[in-house]
Amino acid sequence: MKRVKPLPPPTDLVVPDSQAFGASIRIARCAAGMTLSEAALLLGIARQTLINLETAKSSVSLETALRAAREFGVSILAVPAGQRETVRRVLSALVPDAENKGSTSPGR
Repeated sequence: MKRVKPLPPPTDLVVPDSQAFGASIRIARCAAGMTLSEAALLLGIARQTLINLETAKSSVSLETALRAAREFGVSILAVPAGQRETVRRVLSALVPDAENKGSTSPGR
């Protein structure tokens, strides 16, 4: 059986683009100890579709992306742009060491 190597959590709680979203899905999948094949089977999608989602190399439907996020416990929070830094600070305070590792640039 193929072993899944755990990955460190994202350094920033705000996901600015599809690459960061895909990386969050991959980190969560690996934390669950699931291979690409196992996760794709669970989601009912092709292995290549999951690869495309995790690497942001090709478009994947929003429905598939949201299903993967739900299944692997990746939360998506819609926050108005003017409140992002406040929400980031509050969330970072809840995650040990996140404030020291995360980006604090405004607007992200």
